Amino acid sequence: MIFVLANIVQPFVDAAEAVIKFFHNQAGFSWGLSIIALTFTVRLLVLPLSIRGIKSMRHMQLVAPELKEVQEKYKDDRERQQREMMALYKKHGVNPLASCFPFLLQIPFFIAVYSLLRGDTFQTDVTQSGDPTNFLGVSSILEVPTGAEKWVLIILFLTTTAATFIYTTATTQTTSGAQRYIFLALPVLFAPIIARQPAGLAIYWIATNVWSLGQQVVVQRLIPAPTPPAPEEKVKTKAPPPPPPRKRKRRR
Repeated sequence: MIFVLANIVQPFVDAAEAVIKFFHNQAGFSWGLSIIALTFTVRLLVLPLSIRGIKSMRHMQLVAPELKEVQEKYKDDRERQQREMMALYKKHGVNPLASCFPFLLQIPFFIAVYSLLRGDTFQTDVTQSGDPTNFLGVSSILEVPTGAEKWVLIILFLTTTAATFIYTTATTQTTSGAQRYIFLALPVLFAPIIARQPAGLAIYWIATNVWSLGQQVVVQRLIPAPTPPAPEEKVKTKAPPPPPPRKRKRRR
């Protein structure tokens, strides 16, 4: 099982190493800035999927009132509730998991950066280069941060993670249960892992959160969230019933 997983992740590890070394060797970036450049490159590649997912979330917000009615109507029959919800998604052309795909695609690269920082070959290349990280006061991307640099990373990590968590919570209130749990659970699961790993992984996570927040602010301006019609408005805009047919007078 581990061997199969390693084979699946290895292409992502190779790609991550190639990108980081390109920015360090060719562009002259420090190792820390090279990891940030890798992060932005990955996010840029999945940007079309991200925009598509955001549009899907916007559609979900319009469907939310009807979805709530279905959930309330069939709250005692889960199977029927799921069928009716899927029918509603199909009717409006909404994929409730579309906005999860860009986020899930980042997981292999997260694992790739972790593997890379633990790999002997990459560690040797970083050590032999003699170049300091020169980012946020971190002396080495390979070591678990200590002292002042540890606190700097912890504060940035907590701030960006909390900001992303709060924003995600506020913007996914109308999404399905599975999608909402994925958005909210992954940062919580990753937090204790990153705290005990090399500084490079924390830099990657912080850069990911910064990109996410910036992207959300820009998208909020370009693709603002629609306002679902209130129940009163639906009643007002409801078409009036057709007039009753006129009775024909009988000719004498």
